[in-house]
Amino acid sequence: MDLISIVVPCYNEEETMPLFYEAVMAEFAKMKGVEPEIIFVDDGSKDKTLETARNLHKKDKRVRYISFSRNFGKEAGMLAGLKAAKGDYIAVMDADLQDPPSLLPEMYEAVTKGGYDCAATRRTTRKGEPPIRSFFARMFYRIINKISDADIVDGARDFRLMSRKMTDAVLSIGEYNRFSKGIFGWVGFKTKWLEYVNVERVAGETKWSFWKLFKYSLEGIVAFSTTPLYISSAMGFFVCFAAFIMACFYAIKALVFGDPTAGFPTMVCIMLFLGGIQLIGIGVVGIYLSKTYLETKKRPIYIIQETEEDKKGN
Repeated sequence: MDLISIVVPCYNEEETMPLFYEAVMAEFAKMKGVEPEIIFVDDGSKDKTLETARNLHKKDKRVRYISFSRNFGKEAGMLAGLKAAKGDYIAVMDADLQDPPSLLPEMYEAVTKGGYDCAATRRTTRKGEPPIRSFFARMFYRIINKISDADIVDGARDFRLMSRKMTDAVLSIGEYNRFSKGIFGWVGFKTKWLEYVNVERVAGETKWSFWKLFKYSLEGIVAFSTTPLYISSAMGFFVCFAAFIMACFYAIKALVFGDPTAGFPTMVCIMLFLGGIQLIGIGVVGIYLSKTYLETKKRPIYIIQETEEDKKGN
């Protein structure tokens, strides 16, 4: 029988985890020739997520769990789960049931019989999201696909089922600053995309604020493109050229018409404009430099506090 590992990053998901477990196991009961393994990754939750994972493990040994010493982020949770997965095929899902478990049989068939290495999902709608968030999300996908080598489909979710070969390829990328949507596309492999209408959370509240999503999008762009650095340089050349043209204009104006160059307002506008451009350039370089700094420190991406193995015999 094929073992399918389900990696589930969790942060304050005590309400959704039992519902997720029941829904996933109901789908596996319909599938033949497969055995499930659910790995809940507690990302330093402040509620009873860890306790819930322990109880589910006591109830069903096919449920495993990993608990971090603090909150390290969803990317760290996915990485830890992928490393711990023992399955022939590995899936990544959210605990809030916005990733429909009903797609698992179709995903498994695509990978085992359809000649694909991965079955991934994308949302066709963003119903229920604030309009401003939906707008910026669409813009992000357009921008990153134009300026990077990563193949990221608009509306793509982390929800996917991968072969062991593709999973090992993803794990071979040892970056500290991880952006999994980009990594999944960058490693290649044949992927089948399944579309579905957006599903509301079954319980609890989303942990992704607009600011967190904005920072996450910047991390994705920096991780898979150096185009912002070239744009910063191009802006510098443009400003220098514009300053030269303005200097020539005012010099000719003073010589021909004897009209003295306007002083204070002109200087203030020029100084503010140049200062803004310089700050933008320094900020872009600073972001790349900070990422390089974090990579060179070689800190662990996450620290495990407890797993189900620690509770054996207790």
